[in-house]
Amino acid sequence: MIAIEEFIKVVSKDQFVEGHEVLEIEWHRLKKLPDYADEAKILKGLINASTALALACKGKKVGALQVWQTYEKYAPLIPKTLSLAKPHYEEAQKLLLAKKNLYM
Repeated sequence: MIAIEEFIKVVSKDQFVEGHEVLEIEWHRLKKLPDYADEAKILKGLINASTALALACKGKKVGALQVWQTYEKYAPLIPKTLSLAKPHYEEAQKLLLAKKNLYM
């Protein structure tokens, strides 16, 4: 299973800290590759959205909103990406927005 698929799986179960963890290795790998800079930013945004949800669930709403801003900064890259993982990124985005409506 690729990292983004695992991310979707754990976030759908409200395991937001785990969501952060499953994408982190791939994010570190991609951010070192200039051709994948935008995809690395997409992952960074998804990681931050998951972290924001984890903070919100702990009652840290102000911190959650601050961290969510990083997701919002990079979210516009998702519809523009040519990555083969684009459908997964779009699915993750829908899921995260639904979770935001529940918890933030």
